[in-house]
Amino acid sequence: MARKVVGFDEDDLRALAGARSFERGLGCLDAVSGLEVGEGSVAAVVHGTDAYEVELTLGGEEGISGWCDCPYGREANFCKHCVAVGLTVLRRAKAIPHQQAAARARSSTLEAWLSSLSRDELLALVREQVAEDRELRRRLELRAAAARSDLGTVRDRIVALTDPRPFARYGYIEYGDASGYARQVAEAASALRALTADGQAAQAVGLAEEAIRALGEAYGEIDDSDGVVGEAVAAVAEAHVEACGVARPDPDRLAEWLVGTVLDDSNDVTDLDPLDYADVLGPSGLARTRQLTAEALRRRPSGWAERYPMERLIKAAGDVDAMVALHAQDLDPSGATHLRIAEELESAGRVDEALAWAERGLRECAAETYIDGRLVDYACARYAQTGRAADAVAVRRDRFRLERSLAAYRQLRSAARAGDCWEAERAAALATLEKDARRERGGRYGGPVLIDALLDDGDLDAAWQEAAGRADDRQWGRLADLSRETHPTWALGVYLRLVERSKEPTGDRAYEHLAGLLLAVRDCHRALGTEDAFTLFLADLRRELKRRRKLMSILDRQGL
Repeated sequence: MARKVVGFDEDDLRALAGARSFERGLGCLDAVSGLEVGEGSVAAVVHGTDAYEVELTLGGEEGISGWCDCPYGREANFCKHCVAVGLTVLRRAKAIPHQQAAARARSSTLEAWLSSLSRDELLALVREQVAEDRELRRRLELRAAAARSDLGTVRDRIVALTDPRPFARYGYIEYGDASGYARQVAEAASALRALTADGQAAQAVGLAEEAIRALGEAYGEIDDSDGVVGEAVAAVAEAHVEACGVARPDPDRLAEWLVGTVLDDSNDVTDLDPLDYADVLGPSGLARTRQLTAEALRRRPSGWAERYPMERLIKAAGDVDAMVALHAQDLDPSGATHLRIAEELESAGRVDEALAWAERGLRECAAETYIDGRLVDYACARYAQTGRAADAVAVRRDRFRLERSLAAYRQLRSAARAGDCWEAERAAALATLEKDARRERGGRYGGPVLIDALLDDGDLDAAWQEAAGRADDRQWGRLADLSRETHPTWALGVYLRLVERSKEPTGDRAYEHLAGLLLAVRDCHRALGTEDAFTLFLADLRRELKRRRKLMSILDRQGL
C-alpha cells in the first residue's frame, strides 16, 4: 500500500543504499526532524555527527532519488541519512498525499495572488525583496544593465560576480561557501547569454574571456568537492562559445586566445575544447590552433595541457599516423601508451600494425613489475583470435614470474588451459610459489600466494598441507569454508581459533564477522552431531561478552 501512496517502498531504499547503509539508516530514524513535504519532494534534517540536510525527490514512475550533504552523500551515494528520511516518509505514508496536496494548494494560492496584484503592488513587492536580499538585488541590477546596453555596469557586475574574495574568508573559498560563489558565477553566465541575445555578442565575447581568465586563476583556491563551481564555470565557457558563434571573431585571434588559455599554467579549471569552436574557427583557424599547439608541444612534449588539445585536433582530422607519432613521443613505462597506439591502429583497420605495437610494449616493459594489464589482455586476446595459444601462454608466464600474484596465476591458468598445457605450467608455477613461501613468514596477515593458488584450484588436500605455520587468517577462513562439509573436524578447529582472535575487536563490522564465524562453528557441530557442545560454547561466549550490547543484538538477529 505504501508504494501506491508515496511511489517507493523499503525494497527500493535497500536497493539504492545497499544492505549496509540501509541497516545503518534504521538506526537513524529517531534523528530525523523537520520533515517538509513539497509537491514532488521531501526535505528533512538528520542529526548525527553533524546536522545533515537531506532532500528526496519522489519521481513517480521514475522512482526515488536522494541528496544529502554528509561526506558520503556528497559523493552521490544514497546514504544512511537518505534511508532514514525515506523510512520516515513510509511511516507517515497515509499523511503524505494530504501534505502534497497542501503544498500544491499553497503554490497555486501564491500564483493566483501574484497574478491579482497591480503593477504598482508588484513593484512594491519586488523593491521590498530587493532591499532584503542582496543577491537578488545584484542579479536584477545586472539584468537591468544588460537590457539598457550599459556595458560598463555589466562588466563591473560580471567582475564582481566572479571575484572570489568576498567568499575567501581565510584566503581560499571553503566547502560551505562554494555553492554561494557558484550561484554568482552562474548568474554571470546568464548575463553573458543575455548580452548575446540582445545583439551584443561581440561585447559578450570579450567579457566572457575576462571572466574565464579570472575564474581559471581563482579555482585553485576553492574547495569545490561537489563540482558546483566547475559546473558554473563550464556555463561561462558555453556562453563564450555561443557568443563566438554569433559574433564570428577573427579565426586566428580566436585560435591564439584558445591555445593561450588552455596552456596557461594559472588556469586550473577551464577545460576548453577547440572542437567546440570548430565552426567559428573554420579550416584556417583550426590549422592555426594545431600549429600553435604543436609548437607548445615541442617545448614540453609530456605536458598534458599541450597533448590533450592536440589529440582532439588530430582525432577530428582522422590522421591516424599523426596520432601514433604524438603518442610515440612520450611512451609510458607501464605500456599504457603502447596500448593506446594499438587501439588507434586497430580502429583504423590496421590490425597487424596494432598487434606489432602491443608486442613492442610487452618487450619494452618486460622488466617492469607493474605493466598495464589491459596491454597484456589486448595482446593475449589477439593471439587467441589468430590461433597463437602458445604465444598467449608465454606472455602470461612472463607476467606471472614478475608479479607472483593470484590474479597472474589465474590468467596463466586460463591461457594454458586454452593451449592444453596447464598441467606442465601449473607444476612450474607452484614450484615458483613454493620457493616464495619458504622465504616468507607465516602469520595472521599476508599469507603466501601459494595457498591462495591451491585454494583457487580446489586442491584442498595440498592447501591443508601448506597452511600450517604459513596461512594467514583470511586463508584459514577460506580453507575452512571450503572444507566444512568434507572435513568438519578440521574446519571446526580453524573456526574456534578465529573466534578467539575475533573477540577483542569492536564495532559493527567486527561483530558481524564474529557472528558469521559462530554460524560456521554451529554448522560444523551439526555435521558432527555435537550440537550440545555448541550450545555450551555459545552460552559461555555470551556471558563473557555480555556487556557488548550491539554484539548481543547482532547475535540475537542471527539466531545465536
